[in-house]
Amino acid sequence: MRTIDLRGRELSPADMLAAVPRATQARAEALDTAARLVDDVRERGEEALREQAERFDRVTGHAVRVPASHLQEALEGLAPTVRAALEEAIRRVRSASAAQVPAPQVTRFGDGATITQRWQPVSRVGVYIPGGKAVYPSSVVMNVVPAQVAGVQQIALASPPQADEDGRVHPTILAAAALLGVSEVYAMGGAGAIGALAHGVGSLGLDPVDVVSGPGNNYVASAKRAVAGVVGTDSEAGATEILVVADATSDPRLIAADLVSQAEHDEQASAVLVTDSAEIAEQVRGEVERQAGRTRHSERVAAALSGPQSAIVLVDDRAMAVAFSNAYAPEHLELHLADAEEAAAAFTSAGALFVGDQTPVSLGDYMAGSNHVLPTGGQARYAPGLGAYTFLRPQQVVSYDRAALAAVREGVVALADTEVLPAHGEAIEARFTA
Repeated sequence: MRTIDLRGRELSPADMLAAVPRATQARAEALDTAARLVDDVRERGEEALREQAERFDRVTGHAVRVPASHLQEALEGLAPTVRAALEEAIRRVRSASAAQVPAPQVTRFGDGATITQRWQPVSRVGVYIPGGKAVYPSSVVMNVVPAQVAGVQQIALASPPQADEDGRVHPTILAAAALLGVSEVYAMGGAGAIGALAHGVGSLGLDPVDVVSGPGNNYVASAKRAVAGVVGTDSEAGATEILVVADATSDPRLIAADLVSQAEHDEQASAVLVTDSAEIAEQVRGEVERQAGRTRHSERVAAALSGPQSAIVLVDDRAMAVAFSNAYAPEHLELHLADAEEAAAAFTSAGALFVGDQTPVSLGDYMAGSNHVLPTGGQARYAPGLGAYTFLRPQQVVSYDRAALAAVREGVVALADTEVLPAHGEAIEARFTA
C-alpha cells in the first residue's frame, strides 16, 4: 500500500478526495456497456438473456426461471451449521429492520382537518444477488428480509447461473431463498438481470418490479442507473470500500486483517487507513504485506491494495482525520480509537459505522443485524444503505370536512387568484354555492 502524507497542508474536501481517487474509470466504461445490455434485454427478452449467459457465464440451455424442485433440493442439502447461521442472521436483520418502519402520524388542524402520514410498501421487488467471484447467501438475507418487513407481497430474486452447477443458481443462494419463502427465482446475472427485473420478460412469466435492490459489480451498479426512472433502485453499490481511522493506541494486526478482508472481494476494492501516527502506519503496512501474502485470494487482495484506490493516509490530528473521512464518505468506516464511542458522533458520512476494534466490517457482513448493502463511491454523503425504508413510499392522506374547508376558503381563493389560477379558487367556491 502506498502512503500519502497530508500533514502540514490546508486542504479542501475536494483536495482530500483527489488524494485517494476512486476507480472511476472502470465505472465510466461499465456505464455504456451496461446500458446496451439492459436495452438488449428490454427489446429481445429471454433471447438476449440466454446470449448474455453464454457470453458472460459460459452457460447454455439452462432453466432461466428456477423450478421449485431446485429450491427444495438446495434447502435439503444445506449444511446444518450454515443453515443455523443463516437463520440467526435472518432473526437479527428482521429485528433491526423492524425499527426502520415508521408508525403512521396524524397532524390535526382543528376538528375535521387532518393529514395522516403513512408509509406504504411497493407491490413488487426484484433483488439481485451476485455470484461471480464469491457466493453471497448473506445478501439474500440482507435484501429479502427488509422487503418482507416493509410488507412487500411479491419478491423476485435473480442470481447468475453457474457453469459448474449445470447452469443452476448456486445452491447456497437457492437454499437461503427457500428459507425465506422466496419461490420466484431466476438464473440470470449482471446488467441483463437488472434490465429483466425492471422491464419484465413475458416468456418467463417475469413481470416488471417496482424497486430493484442488491449489490454487484460496476456493471450491475451502472445498470441500476440505466433503469432509474423506470423503477426505483437502492444505492449504486459498486466495488466495496473500507476506511479505517486509527490512533496510536490501535492494534496494527487487527487493522490489517480488516483491510485485507474487504480487499478480497474484488481487485477494484478500496482499502484506506487514515491515521495521525506514523508508527501505526508503518506497522500496518508490514502487517498487510504479511497477511495479504498468506490469504487464499492473495492475488486479488494484492491487486486491490496496490491500486490507486487504496492507501495509507497520514494526517496531522483527529480533526483532519474526521474531515478526510467525511469528505470521502466510505461505504464502511471503522474507528480504531481509544475513545471510539465518544468520537463516533463526529463521523457523519459513512454507509455504516463500526465502532471500536471489536466491531469489524465482516461482523456487519453477516451477523451484526445491520444491513451490508451500502452506498459506495461517496454516495454515503446523501444516500442510505438498504433498509425497510427502501421499499416504502411515504404518502400524505388529507381529510377535511366542510367546516374545516370553510375555515381556509378565503385563503385558498386569495392564493389561487395571486397565482392567476382562478379555477383553483372556483373549485373551492363550488362547494359553497348551489
